[in-house]
Amino acid sequence: MSANAWIEEGARFASDAPVNAMTVDVEDYFQVSAFEGRIEAADWERMPVRVEANTTRVLELFGRHDVHATFFTLGWVAERFPSLVRRIVDSGHEVASHGFDHTRVIHQDATQFRADVVRTKQLLEDVTGTAVRGYRAASYSIGASNLWALDVLQEAGYRYSSSIYPIRHDLYGMPEAPRFAFRVRAGGLLELPITSVSALGRRWPCGGGGFFRLFPYALSSWGLRRVNREDRQPGIFYFHPWEVDPGQPRIDGIGLKTRLRHYLNLSRMEDRLQRLLGDFRWDRMDRVFPVDG
Repeated sequence: MSANAWIEEGARFASDAPVNAMTVDVEDYFQVSAFEGRIEAADWERMPVRVEANTTRVLELFGRHDVHATFFTLGWVAERFPSLVRRIVDSGHEVASHGFDHTRVIHQDATQFRADVVRTKQLLEDVTGTAVRGYRAASYSIGASNLWALDVLQEAGYRYSSSIYPIRHDLYGMPEAPRFAFRVRAGGLLELPITSVSALGRRWPCGGGGFFRLFPYALSSWGLRRVNREDRQPGIFYFHPWEVDPGQPRIDGIGLKTRLRHYLNLSRMEDRLQRLLGDFRWDRMDRVFPVDG
């Protein structure tokens, strides 16, 4: 599909001083896609679970900065820690779906995907007593080959997705997608891509994750300011609770690249987040991007 075919809506959300969207992907350290070949889902119950304590730490961090965020939460986590998910809502945050067990959409057909997103939406709504409007695919696994997933999400009652990263990456990414809010077709689901910055003839990540830990803080800050000031668009930032946990158990038998991506600068993450929360304006996805309006 050519870029001209997208229904772009970024201008709806532009302002002179954008408020950015802060998001958290609520999953434990052993559930990341990079460990798929090392840790089977059947083994999760035997792993030391740290997601509850780490998410509580994130909630306390946000509380100190009076920041509200969207927590894209695994159904697996909500099923085992319903009081944690209720605390997220009681603290003024939005709860959205991250799928049930972090299965990447590239490993699902339409029937499997529909069952996953319907099940997780219902579970989160039952636990929180609030409507679940948003969805984020595990490891940004919606792209050019499976855009049908956005139609399934719409049919299941979701109002927006944040599942496409419009950059080139070895594990995910759709560099031809628009950088800002768009619909694949008129009347379709609103897609809110993770933030990237355009510079030197290409797109660069500045929306968090491992890039935020890998590169100096100044680089991420520069990219987000450029998006706010020059593109006049709100940014979308994400991270995981396990990223504020430098004491998490180390996984054996993984390659050097995976080890670096997962463990690099975990001890610096919380300090960097403190700076980020103070340097920019933040709010929940559903208020930065009012999909019901």
